[in-house]
Amino acid sequence: MALQCGILGITNVGKTTLFNCISNTRAEITDFAFSTNKSNIGIINVPDERPDKLAEIVKPQKITSATVEIVDVPGLTKGSSKGEGVGNKFLTDIKNTDALIHVLRCFDNDNLSHVDGSVDPVRDMETIDLELQVKDLESVEKKIERLEKIAKSGDKDAKHGIQVLNIYKEHIENFNNARTAPVNEDDKKYIQDLFLFTAKPIMYVCNVDEESAVSGNKYVDLVKEVLKNENTEILIIAGGLEADISELETREERMEFLNDAGLEEPGVNKLVRSAYSLLNLQSFLTAGPKEVRAWTIRKGMTAPQAAGIIHSDLERGFIRAEVIKYDDYIKFGSEQACKETGKLHVEGKNYIVKDGDILYIRFNV
Repeated sequence: MALQCGILGITNVGKTTLFNCISNTRAEITDFAFSTNKSNIGIINVPDERPDKLAEIVKPQKITSATVEIVDVPGLTKGSSKGEGVGNKFLTDIKNTDALIHVLRCFDNDNLSHVDGSVDPVRDMETIDLELQVKDLESVEKKIERLEKIAKSGDKDAKHGIQVLNIYKEHIENFNNARTAPVNEDDKKYIQDLFLFTAKPIMYVCNVDEESAVSGNKYVDLVKEVLKNENTEILIIAGGLEADISELETREERMEFLNDAGLEEPGVNKLVRSAYSLLNLQSFLTAGPKEVRAWTIRKGMTAPQAAGIIHSDLERGFIRAEVIKYDDYIKFGSEQACKETGKLHVEGKNYIVKDGDILYIRFNV
């Protein structure tokens, strides 16, 4: 599925370092503000041991992980919405993403200057929020103007849309993000075509020094206090440490490095899984001699819709799905054993696929 997660933040907070740790693309890193003129785009594999565990049983020719596309947007600053710094051309790249990862600098480093002269993640958060709110307000006001012209003909839907958009307008004018506007779910349709920046789901990454990788620091505490009433996730990641780990060649070396730092797994693994969840995604699996594969679907998809992710013919000619739960497959050791023990279930068109389901699609085109 072509879904994107955007990484954004003030310039020189470590966004590109994290991007390089999780992506199949390597982007240039410098200590200079506004040193790049393009966004970096890469594909990230979602950390998931299930395809590997299945492959130990099935012995396929290849293993394919679930993936998500990620966009690393050049650092923003005060006035970006008006063209300051790298300008606002990169805001378009954020607009096209489905969710946001906001990286906050939570470390001191005399050799890496902050664009605003001091480290203050709360100020940085507010700076980015304001720049995005300015652009969202422009979008909302333009749509109100369009609907007002339509409403003059007596269009009731346009009139209601204006009422809803004015709620968003007042909310944003009071320095709030669109995602927290007091609007019911059905009325959110009036902003769907606007792709508002501050309506996107968001998570925060506190980029800390190595000594703070496990429990955070005073900067992280400030971020948590400000966001305590927000329905959002806050991750603590030591970007420099993660960069060092990503350079190690073997799993044994990486685990030894992690253990020395007091960590059980790379922090970027948690970041990728959280991004996957933020996008409202999950994985189902297929297993055969040619390939064991994790497929990406939105939560709530039916079996025919999931089949369509594999190939449109499978959705069009869907008959049924034979479903085995991952834990059952691992426990009993084969498809045949699951059949014999009653752990293979036949499901129809209304079945909602669960995370980790192993599917065998029966179809006829």
